[in-house]
Formats: sequence, structure tokens, C-alpha cells
Amino acid sequence: MTGNLRDLSTIRLALEESKPDEIYNLAAQSDVGISFEAPDETMEINYYGLGRIVNEAMRINPGVRIYQASTSEMFGRTKPPQNEESPFQPVSPYAEAKLRAHNDFVVGYRNKYGLFICSGILFNHESPRRGKHFVTKKITHSLSKIKHGLQDVLTLGNLDAKRDWGYAGDYVEAMWLMLQQDKPDDYVIATGESHSVREFVDAAAKALKMTIKWKGKGLKEVGVDDKGKVIVAVSANYYRPNEVHYLCGDASKARREFGWKPKLSFDELVKLMVETDEKEVRFSKAYKEFI
Repeated sequence: MTGNLRDLSTIRLALEESKPDEIYNLAAQSDVGISFEAPDETMEINYYGLGRIVNEAMRINPGVRIYQASTSEMFGRTKPPQNEESPFQPVSPYAEAKLRAHNDFVVGYRNKYGLFICSGILFNHESPRRGKHFVTKKITHSLSKIKHGLQDVLTLGNLDAKRDWGYAGDYVEAMWLMLQQDKPDDYVIATGESHSVREFVDAAAKALKMTIKWKGKGLKEVGVDDKGKVIVAVSANYYRPNEVHYLCGDASKARREFGWKPKLSFDELVKLMVETDEKEVRFSKAYKEFI
């Protein structure tokens, strides 16, 4: 059935029909950039939406176990490596809404009502299913189109922003493991290594057997191919009002308590995304030529 975190009746109906023993709340307004443009909607979904879920879930099944998708963005300007003891310093409406939900409905309900609820403080998790408005998918899909002559230039924002990028499939396993523990707790899930946006572009180009050389600095920096043509550019339009410059997680607690560690490396992740996108682009190109 369909549902909406802003609509209590759909949440209530879904939970009454399913009577779940476990709930994984992965729903959110999850675009950090959009959260600056729609802060009220972001708070309504990411904060109040979780409140509706936990209150209805407790009513239907007091023994329910709940996973809340928190985010590394809550750390904001905190210096890496970030773990469960690191201070939260959010710099976006998205991160502020997630942190408020974490404090009130995860930590708060766990302490006040004994609810089995866990926060997965996940660092960036990617896969071929990522939406095209996210920078990783934008890179792999756009470079695939450029390689096959369907796009001229990939335009990005801050190339120096660094993120701890892991494979979403590995992180879903960690979500499940959290709810299998004897006691609820919060866990950072990350690879422990960080790469810049520029490095992600380089890895994607390598997987596509493309050559990119970087020239210039700041807003004038460009990436050129082996013929000197600009195929990557930078625009101030893609810079966030408040940027999180450097995220790198320490998942030692998850590794220690339930043996989790990532299986797919950074390069393997990028290659997986590239292969999926290039296949789609090849099909699209063949279809256009056919018609």
C-alpha cells in the first residue's frame, strides 16, 4: 500500500494491517540541497514523520523493534574521524531535522519508554539505484553519456568536498544486524576512508577508460579529455549555502559488537555504478538510432 509520513492515517493503516515486529524507517526528504529551499517540509517529514511512526508502532506492538535512518550529516563541522561519541554540529535543515528526530524519538523514547529503537548513523551509501540528482549518480551517468556522445559537459559544485562512500547493500546488512542485538543502541556505519568529489570523477572515468586532466582552481577548474576538450566544469549554482567539507566515519563499534565491515571497496562501488549506467546509456543510444 502507499503511505505518506505527513499523513497519520496511512501510517496507522499500514501498521494495523502488517502488525510488524521490525520497522525500518528509510523514508525522508533526503536531498540536503533541497532542504535549504524547503526547510519546513524537511522538518515535517524527517522529524514529525518519525514521531508518527513510533507512536503508532508502540500502540500496535509495544515490543516492536525500530530502525531509524540517521545520517552522518548530523556531524556537520565536527572533525573526522566521526564516531558515536563525536559531537553533532549540523549545518543544514536536513541534518537539523534528523538530529532532532534522533534526540527526541530515538534516544528520548528509548530512555523514557524502553522502546527498542536504533539509529543507524550511516555515512554516504551508494548503489546503481541512486537517484540522478545525487552527485555520485550524476557523475557516473553523465560521464557515460559523454563517452557515448550524448552529453557535452558534466557540471559540478565543490570538487574538494570529501565523503566516506560505501555500498548501500553492505549498509542494509548493518541495519538488520542492529535490530538483532539484545539491546538497542546507535551505530556509525562507514568504510573508514574518504574521497573527494574530484576523486570520484577520476574513479568513474577510469572505469569508463576515459582520460581526465584537471586544470585551474576553484570555480575556474575544469576537467579536459585527451583532446583538450572540457568535459567537466564547476558552477557556483551547485555549491551548498553551508558545506560539510569532510566526513569520514569510524565503524569500530559495529565491527566489535556484531562483526560488520564493508565488503565492496570504493573502486568496486564506482565500477558497479558505471557499468550499470553505461549499459543504460548504450541502450538509450541504440534506441534513438533505431527510431
